[in-house]
Amino acid sequence: MTERIGFVGLGIMGKPMARNLMAAGYELTVYDIVGEPMEELATEGATAASSPAGAAAGNVRTITMLPDSADSERAILGPDGVLEGAEPGSVIVDMSSIAPSMSQKIGAACAEKGVDFLDAPVSGGEPGAVAGTLAVMVGGDEAVFDACKPVLDVVGGNVLLTGDVGAGNITKLANQIIVAANIEALSEALVLAQKAGVDPERVFNAIRGGLAGSAVMEAKGPMMLDRNFRAGFRIRLHQKDLRNVLQTATELNVPLPVTALVQQMLGSLVNDGEHDADHSAILHFIEKLADVEVKRGG
Repeated sequence: MTERIGFVGLGIMGKPMARNLMAAGYELTVYDIVGEPMEELATEGATAASSPAGAAAGNVRTITMLPDSADSERAILGPDGVLEGAEPGSVIVDMSSIAPSMSQKIGAACAEKGVDFLDAPVSGGEPGAVAGTLAVMVGGDEAVFDACKPVLDVVGGNVLLTGDVGAGNITKLANQIIVAANIEALSEALVLAQKAGVDPERVFNAIRGGLAGSAVMEAKGPMMLDRNFRAGFRIRLHQKDLRNVLQTATELNVPLPVTALVQQMLGSLVNDGEHDADHSAILHFIEKLADVEVKRGG
């Protein structure tokens, strides 16, 4: 018998992830606060639910993919939430990027009802969600992880258990520190080249194969050079992630000076109306400081 999975949250990441699960043969019961993506997936074979609880009802596994901590708390623990519809012995897998403390709160509430919980945030943006190659960082019980791994392998290319509940989101925060710092550093490098009169594309191609080369550079450098800031990962969401980083760091008394600086840059871009631009638009902040615009050909 084909397994049916609940899926809540059909945004820029959730919808392609849900599609990949359907393509792999899973049946889905889906819910989103916006009707359009539900209707779209329903035409492709999914069943639309009227609430998160309805998406979870009768399913062994329910996945949530939501923008922030408040959304996850509301969708899972709130009235008509996933936990209300989940049966004892079932599993809720929250793939949202949220505060580790919220993952632990949700996990504790699930445990009280006899429902297992994994926090399993992802990295890879919309391209990774479409391709099914996301990095999936999981926190929770090892036996529960092992049981869910075949499902997670459909949406992820690198699926790893990192520790107990909350560890997945600690790992995601560490990931977001590195991604943010890399995008900011790449922005500085290209702006420097442009201001010096050297073709930034040639500079990019010269350094990408050396020690400075990275997955971030390969993904975001061409976008900067093309001035294509269509969101693969929105500035407002990376700002939210860094807010969670700094909140967690404050709780642990860990100074993160570079992260704090990039968080301020993202805040400035949000104030400039770029909240829904790709996070590679950090380039705009550095360009503004230097009074120059990066472009192919110098």
